[in-house]
Amino acid sequence: TDPDWVPIMKKAAAIITDHGGRTSHAAIVSRELGLTAVVGTGNATHVLHTDQDVTVSCAEGDQGFVYEGSAKFEVDELDIATLPETRTKVMLNLANPAAAFNWWRIPADGVGLARMEFVVTEQVRVHPMALVRYDSLKDEAAKAEIDAITINYDDKTEYFIDTLSRGLARIAAVVHPKPVIIRMSDFKTNEYAGLVGGREFEPDEENPMIGFRGASRYYSPRYREGFALECRAIQRLRNEMGFKNVVVMIPFCRSVKEADKVLEVMVENGLRRGEDGLEVYVMCEIPSNVILADAFARRFDGFSIGSNDLTQLTLGVDRDSEELAGLFDEQDEAVEWMISSVIGAAHKAGAKIGLCGQAPSDHPEFARFLVGCGINSISVTPDSFFAVKRHVAEAEADEPALKQA
Repeated sequence: TDPDWVPIMKKAAAIITDHGGRTSHAAIVSRELGLTAVVGTGNATHVLHTDQDVTVSCAEGDQGFVYEGSAKFEVDELDIATLPETRTKVMLNLANPAAAFNWWRIPADGVGLARMEFVVTEQVRVHPMALVRYDSLKDEAAKAEIDAITINYDDKTEYFIDTLSRGLARIAAVVHPKPVIIRMSDFKTNEYAGLVGGREFEPDEENPMIGFRGASRYYSPRYREGFALECRAIQRLRNEMGFKNVVVMIPFCRSVKEADKVLEVMVENGLRRGEDGLEVYVMCEIPSNVILADAFARRFDGFSIGSNDLTQLTLGVDRDSEELAGLFDEQDEAVEWMISSVIGAAHKAGAKIGLCGQAPSDHPEFARFLVGCGINSISVTPDSFFAVKRHVAEAEADEPALKQA
């Protein structure tokens, strides 16, 4: 699926796909919409047919099932008041402004990951560089579409800033005044190219997953002006709309030198770490972030472990590959070593550290491992919040006995 499918997905009872993994667009959007989804079946669109009744179930573990006919099921109601208090903060992963208020009753400690790129794809829809360089755009069809989309704006870049800030505001409002960590755009080039007017500004890459993405874009002449619009949207969100609870996070930052370049560009665009209470975090999703954790901690207020990419790059497994899905394991001992090592290094440096990857959402028991390592916060998809919260509480209750042992 892609963003064009979202209006249909909102009306669906469940989602079944032939392709994709747990971190695919279909999986992420389904979680936020509260939909049951089974992805990467290989042949569902050939086996299933129109007017056939099936039951889609994700209640039986890691593997989803599609049953013929209508299954009987039971509904368990949860009393929020019975949820235990925990020292470790349990936060939410959110991306879709349209679905954000579905979850406002959940007693979360904030939003640990708000994905900016989902707001761009589903609400802005136009490549920011196509707005910055509209006058030199060669694609006449794209120009016509941009004209229609931005008809109410004299300044086309203002359309991007206004639409993005309003979309992010809907997420920031859900848990206000608790913290909302907004990750700056982390598109891959093939995804950016799909935005209106995007093909003129994106290179063709053999492996976009480890290509021109994240921090490397922000100071590059190819995208620097686009990143400036993102910064202006964050400025408006914090300074004009009053969402001081917003924390900025930099994704896929490969080196300390790159961190310095990005922070410098942010200052040029009015976002200075520490000014007016602004905190800046960095994603920990590359082995270099673990190895040089102390150096990164001197430049950022905190880390957020992205277990999806950290697992991919530690094990050398394409996270979107159905063929290798069995090898992609966030609980592999090598990945757990990476996570425990960076948590220890962050504490030693006095930096905050949380995890916003998929692992605790898929495996609530993984939260026990994270609590044992001393993590400050765990951010999960809304559907797994209650299970993770209970696992965290149980793990914290067991800590004295474990230490004594």
